[in-house]
Amino acid sequence: MPALLKPLFLRLKQAIKKWSRPTSFAAIAASLADLTRTRTDLLIENAFLRHQVVVLSRHDKRPELTNTDRLVLVLLARCAKFWEQALLIIQPEILLRWHRDLFRRYWRRKSKTKQRTPRTPQETIDLIRQMAKENRLWGAEHIRGELLQLAIKVSKRTIQKYMRKIRRHPTQNGPTWGTFLKNQAAGIWACDFTVVYDLLFRPLFIFLIIELQSRRILHTAVTHAPSDAWTAQHIREATPWGQRPRYIIHDRDSKYGQLFKSVVQGTGIEELKTPYRTPKANAICERAIGSLKRECLDHTLVLHRRQLQHVVKEYANYYNRSRPHQGIQQRVPDHFHHGYPQVQTGKIVSTPVLGGIHHTYSRVALPN
Repeated sequence: MPALLKPLFLRLKQAIKKWSRPTSFAAIAASLADLTRTRTDLLIENAFLRHQVVVLSRHDKRPELTNTDRLVLVLLARCAKFWEQALLIIQPEILLRWHRDLFRRYWRRKSKTKQRTPRTPQETIDLIRQMAKENRLWGAEHIRGELLQLAIKVSKRTIQKYMRKIRRHPTQNGPTWGTFLKNQAAGIWACDFTVVYDLLFRPLFIFLIIELQSRRILHTAVTHAPSDAWTAQHIREATPWGQRPRYIIHDRDSKYGQLFKSVVQGTGIEELKTPYRTPKANAICERAIGSLKRECLDHTLVLHRRQLQHVVKEYANYYNRSRPHQGIQQRVPDHFHHGYPQVQTGKIVSTPVLGGIHHTYSRVALPN
């Protein structure tokens, strides 16, 4: 059967060649049309056809056009008036697409911004990356606050730019009380409880008192079984020698009972009880407890009450002495009424806190 079909295919191939062969009339008409063209047009068209012959003369069954071939055909077609008639190996739409791509690449390269030396010193860039690498829980605003403590002023966007290669910027969600803090935060304390579990899944309650204006943690305590009397004793310890606020905010838990109320009223403090199921009414204290858990307790294995008490106190010292806060313009609670340090000389040293979970940065004088 294949032997019978082979002569048939040969005759069909010869017939197609005969039909596709240009007639003498078409050749005569093309020659007459060339008489109206200029010598330059004929030379360009000749070069256009010659380059296509070069491409087809390659030994490949289906020769592929290189970038040089595409560039030559685009440039010759740009100069020739009748390039569509002389284009034989590809469709005109393909050549137009090459022209658009070449135009796009040219202007992309021309409009590319020139590389310039960064305005931020390399020492500051290295310090930003060091902070982002050593403190995985810190965001751009936190690092910006740490840099302000070292008298280095860098924008948040610049910090995010150099943090991107180290790690992703963690999103931070939480309520704010900006207007309230600006107008009425002076003289207001807030207190609240939180619970954690030790290695044997026993609950441990942490009691925390914070000053709203400066964000300073004033008092912490840990117990297995909080009661009204225990809470009253610790509010008494937090207000020695007449140091008291005008108001104290707390929720409606039974731990704030009659004994707590009598101690508070005896020291001249007015209670502000939050509505039911409204943690945002005590947002500053809730945020401090959240920071305590995210930045410390979530990375600590609790063994017993004394160890937890020590960890909480160490974190409170770091929170008050070294940690900048967004709500007070990246200042530190213990230096709330002071500005940022202006000293820009000295070597910057890193000191681990809480076993390396956080680090503090300070300048030390260089030896003479």
